Amino acid sequence: MDNVNYDVIATEDGSPIKMWTRGVPVEESAKQQLGNTARMPFIYKHIAVMPDVHLGKGSTIGSVIPTLGAIIPAAVGVDIGCGMMAAKTTLTASDLPDNLGPLRSAIEKAVPHGMSPKTRGYRGRDEGSWHTPPSAVDLAWATLKDEFDVICEKTPKLKNTNNYRHLGTLGGGNHFIEVCLDESNGVWFMLHSGSRGVGNAIGSHFIELAKQDMRTHFINLPDQDLAYLNEGTSHYDNYVEAVSWAQRFARTNRDVMMHNLIAAVRTVITKPFETHVEAVNCHHNYVQRERHFGEDVLITRKGAVSARPGELGIIPGSMGAKSYIVRGKGNAESFHSCSHGAGRVMSRTEAKRRFTADDHALATTGVECRKDDNVVDEIPMAYKDIDAVMHAQRDLVEVVHTLKQVVCVKG
Repeated sequence: MDNVNYDVIATEDGSPIKMWTRGVPVEESAKQQLGNTARMPFIYKHIAVMPDVHLGKGSTIGSVIPTLGAIIPAAVGVDIGCGMMAAKTTLTASDLPDNLGPLRSAIEKAVPHGMSPKTRGYRGRDEGSWHTPPSAVDLAWATLKDEFDVICEKTPKLKNTNNYRHLGTLGGGNHFIEVCLDESNGVWFMLHSGSRGVGNAIGSHFIELAKQDMRTHFINLPDQDLAYLNEGTSHYDNYVEAVSWAQRFARTNRDVMMHNLIAAVRTVITKPFETHVEAVNCHHNYVQRERHFGEDVLITRKGAVSARPGELGIIPGSMGAKSYIVRGKGNAESFHSCSHGAGRVMSRTEAKRRFTADDHALATTGVECRKDDNVVDEIPMAYKDIDAVMHAQRDLVEVVHTLKQVVCVKG
């Protein structure tokens, strides 16, 4: 019996594309973009495509891109180390207040989110800072500062970015904080963010350097955002160092936010409780060296999560749907990966054109969250059906917990 759960697209002058997208729509523009990436000469074996795949910059979001001897900075992107963190608590649904509004307000106050301090009117320790409280941020930055100083010696323009100031902040767009209930009415805290301003600066800088390298060496590309850095060059070495640091910043950023989130909840729920009963902190926009099919290769997961045998991961749905804590099955053909979420089916502009704030309020019934015009682009209907996405990757992960949000904070 054929147990293969993916389809293979063969390319004439490139590597194969293996797609875990059965039962999930994939736009033609995304398929074209996948074909462009598959034509790059340093792709190892094949590209693995997750069921949440959709059009991205250079390469599709929802792709696993293995390479030998080169990295595509735009494939990693500018939200370097973006990912998820979830922690189970000893609280149950009955411990939550009947009115969840004050709980959402406490979280919004404790974790800076959305626009800049100048726009939002926050005040902090210095210009551009809006941390509450500062202690966790200071301790966390101390673990990052020395390496960052070394990176800035090589790339001085990074020194004046929002690095320390953005540590412990959520950002905007699809970044969020949620209070969720699992299948046993256990309470979970979950959040989604990355390396913020400093990651954006690092990504943008090296994307431009890669493009300059292509022009210098007269290398023609199917898409300029597939510009790459060759292993053995100073640009490559500096990028690997900077991107690794940005990924550590992103993980630390989530730790700090979770610390402040828990402290905020304790101000509203006075019953003593423990957290991190089951905790997961995973990237879904990153690059790292791994061993696959007997070879040490660079794996770029652009909107994908590591799913090694027994490894826990997080696959969130939209703000009106379920999310999942999953355990990896270690599928070799996917390079031990799974999807990073539901994946968009329409752009933010299209979502705002099609839907109203009333539509969004109806779609998020039962969730304590913003329901105004400025979050309509995050309406659940702008995303793929998370149930179909999960079914398409049933040979990549198994579900450990099913979560449903009751509070959602958006930037």
